[in-house]
Amino acid sequence: MVFMTGRYPHTIDAKGRLCIPAALRNCLGGDDLKDKFYVTLWNRGSLAAHSKESWEKLVANFNSKSVGEQEEMEWLITYACPCELDGQGRILIPTHLRDYAQLKKDVTIVGMGERAEIWDAENRAAIDAAEITPDKLGKVFKELKF
Repeated sequence: MVFMTGRYPHTIDAKGRLCIPAALRNCLGGDDLKDKFYVTLWNRGSLAAHSKESWEKLVANFNSKSVGEQEEMEWLITYACPCELDGQGRILIPTHLRDYAQLKKDVTIVGMGERAEIWDAENRAAIDAAEITPDKLGKVFKELKF
């Protein structure tokens, strides 16, 4: 199982290409650039990049749901895009995904365990400002018994 961590500021070019940080490439698709990984809509206006292994677990979970439950979450599958790293470590993010996540130029990529989240940098900064407070950190550490 892969485990991604860290924060990486990057830019997305005018063609919609985003360089995946070297620290996350091996987790998502391997250094040989052969394995595809998947990018789809995610929580709070972000995108999520899943390794093939993580994506297969997500799809298996989706397939185990009733038809009604699948209909409520079909966007997760229908908006997904298989991605391959090019020779420069970039992926092309389709327009429909860029529009959803409001990706313009400055992007923050965040390692979140089995997935990497792709955020518009301003949107991520606003969430961080609201969420990372001494009070909330204290509650998290207490909950984790840390």
